[in-house]
Amino acid sequence: MDTHHITNILDNTPLSALSESELRRIRAHIANCVDCAQAFAAAQLSSLLMKQRAVEAAQSARNADPFFQTRVLAAWREQQERGWSLGRLWKATGVLVSSMIVTTAALAALTFVAPAEESPAPTAVASRSAESVMFDQSEEEMTNEQALNAIYYDDDEAR
Repeated sequence: MDTHHITNILDNTPLSALSESELRRIRAHIANCVDCAQAFAAAQLSSLLMKQRAVEAAQSARNADPFFQTRVLAAWREQQERGWSLGRLWKATGVLVSSMIVTTAALAALTFVAPAEESPAPTAVASRSAESVMFDQSEEEMTNEQALNAIYYDDDEAR
């Protein structure tokens, strides 16, 4: 009995492409190996089904409408010719672009034409230290420089 099974040959080569020596080797092997005999029968059946399907496909192609391909290609060419024209683009986005232009013009007019109200001058920072708030001590108002010195002086001292 041959120790090499024929499934590799059947998987890698179509039945119609097998040489006469390979067919003799397969027939000799399947006489003694049931698994390979089933695989060879399945390969023969599959080959027969594929040939039958190819014949049916060829017959249906002969019976097809001869003008179908012409109509499909004509429709495809027409669609390609239309492409993206400026008119079609404007029809799709005209309302959105127009509203954006009007909104921008209105905002520009309000910004440059309408007088802006003057804000009052900034006043000195009226902040109190945490200790004065906790112990309800009243102090004079701190200037910005005093507040910054109090904040950053403590950080530098801790390092």
